[in-house]
Amino acid sequence: MLATCISFVNELARLCAQVGADVEQVRTGMAWDDRIGSKFLFPGVGYGGSCFPKDLKALLATAREHALPLEVIEAVERVNERQKLLLAELVLEHLGPRAREATVALWGLAFKPQTDDVREAPALAIVAHLAAAGVRLRLHDPVARENFAALVPPSPTVTYCADNYEAVRGADALLLVTEWRAYRRPDFRRVRELMREPTLFDGRNIWERAFVSELGFRYTGIGR
Repeated sequence: MLATCISFVNELARLCAQVGADVEQVRTGMAWDDRIGSKFLFPGVGYGGSCFPKDLKALLATAREHALPLEVIEAVERVNERQKLLLAELVLEHLGPRAREATVALWGLAFKPQTDDVREAPALAIVAHLAAAGVRLRLHDPVARENFAALVPPSPTVTYCADNYEAVRGADALLLVTEWRAYRRPDFRRVRELMREPTLFDGRNIWERAFVSELGFRYTGIGR
């Protein structure tokens, strides 16, 4: 059910992006109904980790054994896999033919904050998609770099940075993938000075568009 909530609000976010609405206002309105509430109604880059993906697959396998399709659960899984690629697709659309000459910084590799677990992490799909397009990547996470590097080794196109500000040096775009506390209120003026092009892709909708826009950033959120 929690996975369903995540995929549902991510579907709404895609619709909001198409019609010019703000999913943050939509989900706030939904949360006023106490039958729904606000938990897990946060749009983003999809869920990962060791629980949701495994449990959904197990439930679907049980249903198949009994020849009973679970169409809602199948859709939840399908929507989530598509959502993991959304941020990468937005970046490539922005970069256009410049992608192969571009450098992109990515903050957050773990599937959620306060863990080094990268199993089924959205960052895996995002990095793979951008690397396949020829984008140079500079990655940072407070604790998950080692685990992520075991799956995505350093290469001429993938660099791991010990400092999140070092990751944005010379970057044409910054992607926020995991909402670690250290990323919530960075020194945006310093970020602006270090980047080659001041472009932010907020995969968790944690930054204030008006504030970063005043500092000269081009901001893209999820469903905003």
